[in-house]
Parts: sequence; structure tokens; C-alpha cells
Amino acid sequence: MQKKTIKTPRRAQRIALCLATLIPLLCACASMGNPQGGLYDETPPKVVRCTPDNKATNNRQHRITLLFDEYIKLENASEKLVVSPPQKEMPDIRPEGKRISIELFDTLQENTTYTIDFGDAIVDNNEGNPMGQFTYSFSTGDQIDTMEVSGHVLNAEDLEPIKGILVGLHREGDSTAFRTKPFLRVARTNGSGFFSIKGIAPGRYHAFALQDADGDFLFNQKSEQIAFDTTIIVPTSTQATRQDTIWHDSLHIDSIRYVPYTRFLPNDIVLRAFKEAGQDQHLLKIERPVPDRFTVFFTAPSDTLPTINGFNFNPETTFVLEASTNKDTLTYWIKDTLVAHLDTLKFSLTYLETDTLGQLSLRTDSMELAAKKSRARIEKELNEKIEKWKKENERLRKKGFKVPSQSPFEKSYMMPQLSNNGSMAPNKNITITFPQPIEKTDSTLFTFQKKVDTLWVDEPYLLLPVEGTVRSFRLYAEWKPGQEYAFTADTAAFTDIFGTESNKVECKVKISPLESFGALFIHLAIPDTQAVIQLLDASGKVTQSIATNKNRADFFFLQPATYYVRAFIDTNGNGVWDTGCYDEGRQPEPMYYFPKAIPIKVRMEIEQEWDPTSIPLIKQKAPEITKQKPDQEKKIQNRNKDYKK
Repeated sequence: MQKKTIKTPRRAQRIALCLATLIPLLCACASMGNPQGGLYDETPPKVVRCTPDNKATNNRQHRITLLFDEYIKLENASEKLVVSPPQKEMPDIRPEGKRISIELFDTLQENTTYTIDFGDAIVDNNEGNPMGQFTYSFSTGDQIDTMEVSGHVLNAEDLEPIKGILVGLHREGDSTAFRTKPFLRVARTNGSGFFSIKGIAPGRYHAFALQDADGDFLFNQKSEQIAFDTTIIVPTSTQATRQDTIWHDSLHIDSIRYVPYTRFLPNDIVLRAFKEAGQDQHLLKIERPVPDRFTVFFTAPSDTLPTINGFNFNPETTFVLEASTNKDTLTYWIKDTLVAHLDTLKFSLTYLETDTLGQLSLRTDSMELAAKKSRARIEKELNEKIEKWKKENERLRKKGFKVPSQSPFEKSYMMPQLSNNGSMAPNKNITITFPQPIEKTDSTLFTFQKKVDTLWVDEPYLLLPVEGTVRSFRLYAEWKPGQEYAFTADTAAFTDIFGTESNKVECKVKISPLESFGALFIHLAIPDTQAVIQLLDASGKVTQSIATNKNRADFFFLQPATYYVRAFIDTNGNGVWDTGCYDEGRQPEPMYYFPKAIPIKVRMEIEQEWDPTSIPLIKQKAPEITKQKPDQEKKIQNRNKDYKK
């Protein structure tokens, strides 16, 4: 007979005590985070020791170690961290537990201050608490330079802040430095376009911005976005005081402290960045999505069209060319059906290309171009769609539904798109766009009428091809507010290059009455200045442009909506915004934004006086239409406010 072991109460108590001790230890080993309900760490990392010391002088060491009071990591170091003077060979900078190890590979320059600006990239490992703006520096001479200058970089064409562009200094009088020497000091802009260049020696400088494409800190490619400033920069400093608010809680102020600090000047530099005209021209790609056309893409506009020499076709009778406004995108429509049926087009393409010396020269390439979708595949897919449509129609017919007799995939006519078919403002016109280039029109099949009482009366009109296109026409007429008009083009009024005729086109529009519009009158408070004022919609897209007449631009027939306004000084009077040129010392034409939205309501006429120079450029563009948003400021979250001890 087996004996039962009976545990005494004392033994049970010992076992329970052991379990109570072990379970929390095991849970703690399993989870490296904070226990639920406990306080979160809100203390940012602190530097305990630097080797060599921060702001050390007469330093010749290439290896630097920064020791912190807790485990840290670097966030977005490639975007935020900048070493100055700029290094030809990128330094090795990596976090190692509580340390950051830095190794500089370039030869250290004599009597030079070096700065390693981390921005807000240093955070603690667990909670991500930011250390804040931190810069380590040392000098190879017996003194360290501490001057700073700061400002913003904006896109010259639309005043968008530019993030991540390099900003650097060259000494005054060195006119070739931007193209021949790396920057003396360098910084990088943040999401607001803001930069701060540190460790500057006393002197006179010029500031530059460079979107460095090849990493050499030199402006040597036209594709690089640049900015330059002819203003002489003389770094200075002054003592100032700022207010720091101490909060008792989220609603009540405990006290206000006045903290002395050193203010470095200038701190309001504004650089307007641009790309020069005449970008390098190269053949980007050629695509033939379907058998009856192919498109040639170039990297830059050109005044000269390429030449095609066909090996298995005659280019003089084969193509209808559709070119973009800048002639950098060229679509060749193949009107010869025999050529379109060829599996592969064989030809040579002669075009202008920028050579290694930056000069345009002729280049000839041999091409063999097959369609991505063959004609057989297109016909197969079409037949599959038709068969699927027929089966579905048969199913619906059996259920008693009335169905069309012809498949929508078996169209024998062209169907155009109309820009307006309903209501329209009196200052607009109707655009008719076809899917293929039009070869001929029959105006005897057109009618244009206005409704008078209950009758339709013929009215004068013009139907003209849209300049630079082969597929679009525009209908012009004397549109009168409150009147109704109808344009009709009977079947076969248009015929495309493949012989396909148009279906009947009907367009009815009612011109909105005057009382459904508003108006905006802009007067520039800049005397004797030729400018172009542009009206923008709520997304920042240009909807109208008017050249000023006696510093005034009038916008009539505005639909009720929220608008924005910008203007550029049209220095050469050509009506378009022009970029700058570094070698000629020419800045891009100045662009300005009215800083507020302008809501227009029906029957509202607004007279707006505007002095574009009265507000700093960095404060002009409204946040609602600014695409480049500021970097989200990293703050320690108040995660412990509801914790109760």
C-alpha cells in the first residue's frame, strides 16, 4: 500500500514564499520594458565625457569618443549630421551602447576649427527622448572659432522651403571658389529650410547653397540646384536675454525666467535656390506602348527636333508628330497601318546631346523598337471583353432586362472629351479633345446656336486647333451671362489619321449670370514695376495669370472659393518667370506671395493693396499651400501626468 505524503502548513508557506519571489524575477527577465503603471523615463541623454574634450584646442587626434549617461542611438543621421569643414572622405560615425565613436579620415587642416553638428539626431535608446541640438567641436590651433550665422533657403520659383540642401561659406573676393574649392564651413537645412553654420572665424564671407549631386561640395553640374548671395556677411555676436516660462501644470504658469544668451548675427540670411536654364540634354527613354505610336523622352527642352531615318519604313509618310510645349516629350503617331503592323520598327535617331565638355553635339543611335502590346494581343483582349459582355447581356436579357445591342468595346466612331458641358463662366471657352490626331474636319456639319426665348438662333463662332496640339480644338464665341448655347458636330465631322470618323458631338452650356461671380482687384504698391500677378486655387495651383497695367491686375468672373495670390517681377517683360545664372551673376526673377487666403463670395468685389516687400520672404507663403512641412519637433511626452503614486 502506497503511502501519501502530507505537506505541513509550514512547508506550504515556504513554497508559496519562494514562488512569490521567483515569479516577479522571471517576469522582469522576460520583459525589458517598464512595468505597467510605472514611471517612464523622460530625461534626455547627457554627455558625460568627450575624448578629446569638447572645444579642445591643439588637437591632432582623428578618433573622437562621446560618452553618455545612458544608452543612445542616432536617428536619421545621414540627413541631420554635418561635419565642417566638409570632408572629402565621409567620417565613420556610429553609436556603440552609451558611446558615439567618430573617426575622421581626411588630413586635419592647420589652425582650423572642426564642428560635428548632430542636430536632434541623438536620442535615448528606450524612450526616444531627444538630447536637443548638440554640436561637438575642437580646433587644431590654439584657439577655437565660435561665430555662427543662420537663415533660410527657399525655392526661388515658389518660395517652398528646401530641406536637406547644403549651405556653405566662401571668403569674400574668391570669385571662383564656388566652382573650384569646397566650402570653408557648411551646414544642412531642416524641414523649414533653416540652417545654422557654426565654428566661423572672424572675416568677410559670401553664402551659397548647393544641392550637391556628386558629393564634391563644388558647383560643377547644371542639374545641381544652387543659390548665391552677393551680400557680404560679417559674423558678429551680442549679448541678449530671452524669456523662459516655467509651468506649474498644463494650465498655470509658475514663473518666468530671464535667461542671458549670446545672439549670433546675421540670423536672417535668405537664399533663393534655382536650377539654371539650359539643362544638360540627354535621351532619357523611348516607349512604344501600342503598335500605332511611340514616344521619345529627353531630359531637357530643345529647339531642335531629332531626325529619324527609317530602315524598314519611310518616315516622311509614316508619322504625325505631337510635341510637348518644351519639345522634350515627342509622340510619333504611326498613320501608315502597314508600318504599325510591323512587329519591330528599325531606324536611326539623330538628336542633340550634351557632351562631356557641356556642349551640344549631334549623336546618332540605332533603334529596334517593338510594341509592349502586340496587335494580336490587343485584339485577343478586346475579343475576350466582347465575349464577357455578351454573356452578361444574355444573362440579363433572360431576366427581362433591356440591354444594348452593340458592345461598348466595338465602337466604330471616335468619342471626344469636352472641357465644359453644363455651366460656364463668360471668360472661358470650350475645348474638344480627341483620342487620336485629327486629319480633317468638315465644317458644313457644325452648328452653333443661342437660345432666344424658346427658339435656337445661329450665332457666329470660331473653332480653331489648339496651338501646338494635333488632337484638340477650341470653340470661341461671344458668351453672354445668363444665355444658353449649343454646339453640334454631326457624325463624321472629324476624321482621324487612321480614317476613323467621329460620332455625333453635342455640347450645351449655360453661361452663369453675373450675380453668381465675384471679382478681385490687386494693386501692387511698387511704383513703375512690370509684374505678373497669378491667382492660385486652394491647392496652390495657378488658375490665372495677368500682367500688371499701371501696377494693377483685375480678376473678373471668379467662382465663389478660397484663392491665394502670388506675383513675380517680370524683369525682361516676356510674361514668364525666368531662372538665374551664376556665371552671369543674375539672380532669378523675384517671386512674392500674398500671405493670406482671400475668400471670394458671390457679388463680392475686393480691392487689395499689396506691398510684396513689406513682409520677409520666409513668412509670405501661407502654410495651407506650403508643400514642404517643418520637421516635427521632438519633445518629451508628458506620459507621467496621470500617474498616481
